[in-house]
Amino acid sequence: MTTSAEKPAATAEEVEAAWNDNKLAQVLYHDWEASTYDEKWSISYDERCVTYARDRFTAIAGDDGWPYGKSLEIGAGTGFFTLNLKLAGVLAEAHVTDLSPGMVEAAQKNAATLGFAVEGKVADAEKLPYDDNTFDLVIGHAVIHHIPDVELAFREMLRVLKPGGRFVICGEPTRYGDFVARRLSRFTWWATTNLTRIPALTDWRRPQSELDESSRAAALEAVVDLHTFDPDTLSRMASRAGAVEVKTVTEELLAAWVGWPIRTFEAAVPEQKLGFGWRMFAYKSWLQLSKVDKVLASVVPDELYYNVSITGVAE
Repeated sequence: MTTSAEKPAATAEEVEAAWNDNKLAQVLYHDWEASTYDEKWSISYDERCVTYARDRFTAIAGDDGWPYGKSLEIGAGTGFFTLNLKLAGVLAEAHVTDLSPGMVEAAQKNAATLGFAVEGKVADAEKLPYDDNTFDLVIGHAVIHHIPDVELAFREMLRVLKPGGRFVICGEPTRYGDFVARRLSRFTWWATTNLTRIPALTDWRRPQSELDESSRAAALEAVVDLHTFDPDTLSRMASRAGAVEVKTVTEELLAAWVGWPIRTFEAAVPEQKLGFGWRMFAYKSWLQLSKVDKVLASVVPDELYYNVSITGVAE
């Protein structure tokens, strides 16, 4: 059996086919990314990411009721949100789902490395394979922008929640925030890949085969990223699905304007060129700018921020 670590890159033909089959695109892209996803997004299971996950959760849902007895994550990827929230004491019994078999496998392996088990299923968020009234909490991180029918996904979350159970979805792109971030990212990629053609900088250039693979990944990413959100519109969608006590919070303005170029630069140069010092610089820059963003929140419209999180309760 091919494991996530052995999963070959999608071919040009598969990418072409994915344009006409979004579920195929989701599986191809996320299976492809599964073995390198944590590295790509600087994901870890330590104080840095435990704090990040806990803070994102408390910013939208507070800290009452911890630990939640039985939780489900949709689109869990490699387990970043669930595993770090479990380490933070937010969750007790954890279940994860993803449309990508490679991602479910990676999440369970990460959990085992941390010394605990999570139940995992390959599942579509639009049709969850669980009975009604099963979970105390449903979570997701950077997931619903991949789902074709977001309102249907909210209905499914509410169906599998027990009465009074809560969903918490964090890290979704806003319409204007994403517009700015993507253009900054594209400019950074163009500038880095062209500057590293200069003879004096060629040792900072990744092999062309790796750059080509990243370009194919970017092409698939354009297929799987289906939505950006206006916070008020997203709130109304969850309410239509049947949620009560719906609330949204936005985060990352300057932090996103700097963070996306940094991540793009990291993807465009050889990993060995960027050591621990660089990682700490990137992380501390994000922390400091996030503090500034919180101050600016009183005067800057929420729709200009990059991330929106949403919570609601099942009746």
